[in-house]
Amino acid sequence: MRTVDEITSNRRMRRNRRFEWTRRLVRENSLNSGDLVWPIFVTEGNGLREPVRLLPGVERFSVDEAAKAARDAYDLGIPAIATFPNIAQEKRNRTGSEILDPDGLINQVTRAIKDKVPELGIITDVALDPFTSDGHDGIVRDGVIVNDETVGQISNAAIIQAEAGADIISCSEMMDGRVGAIRDALNGAGFNDIGIMSYTAKYASAFYGPYREAIGTDQMLKGDKSTYFMDTANSDEALHEAALDINEGADILMVKPGMPYLDIIRRIKDEFSMPTFAYQISGEYAMIMAGAEKGFLNEERAIMESLTCFKRAGADAIFTYFAPRAAEILQRQS
Repeated sequence: MRTVDEITSNRRMRRNRRFEWTRRLVRENSLNSGDLVWPIFVTEGNGLREPVRLLPGVERFSVDEAAKAARDAYDLGIPAIATFPNIAQEKRNRTGSEILDPDGLINQVTRAIKDKVPELGIITDVALDPFTSDGHDGIVRDGVIVNDETVGQISNAAIIQAEAGADIISCSEMMDGRVGAIRDALNGAGFNDIGIMSYTAKYASAFYGPYREAIGTDQMLKGDKSTYFMDTANSDEALHEAALDINEGADILMVKPGMPYLDIIRRIKDEFSMPTFAYQISGEYAMIMAGAEKGFLNEERAIMESLTCFKRAGADAIFTYFAPRAAEILQRQS
């Protein structure tokens, strides 16, 4: 019988780790700038770049500045951005009707970016939370988020966003039946080629706080979102949601948040083999930045490791506020 030394001499895992070049050759997953989507926050005004207090290094852009930032992102090899508005408080109401204004902020920025960088993909969102006076993603009637009325509203918003030039419409509000309704609305308006990205597994997470500050809903939200976002303890439910969204016509599936739900990304990708995205949300970003500021983490290594883990889990692309920074690092490493 061979000794342990004799066995390990035949198979030593460290041989392929010995050199940087061998590690690159056997690397199972790699990250590039084409895997990144940059979520940006937009605000009213001109020439504005406002720091977001809870997201160090993240800014709200006025429309003109967003178009400049979009050009910079495109030059870094980032293929798409996702836009999220922070509108004036007086424009918000119980039904979020501002989302239906063709000249509203979200549509202004789409047109401005398409004018300046037509090759850059634009992903817009039809959730109502930036537009409602209570911070909810849907319309509230007698304390209840009403599903079908909300679906009608966001289907109309999808057409308006497509008319403004959006390439992909995302629906992050988790209403039942909304993917099919949006698909029917887009097709009926002649937008058969506009994609739909469904936030198919969006969880009622504790990690959204900085995002809500960025869009101005942090002091407005009444109650929580547990009656429409998914329970954080559930996994099989995500597969049921994904199957429904695919049947209704979703082109891309999204899992949100990201790192706490890597298992969900893997299960959805393995089960359906659909384009599957992850969203490294504001709380995840803030934790990494806080750890780096405290000296607990190497900032650059933590950024790149966190993004690579999404690829390992099966994500085809990652929404991340780190997108420009990560693209710069990747350029330097190439």
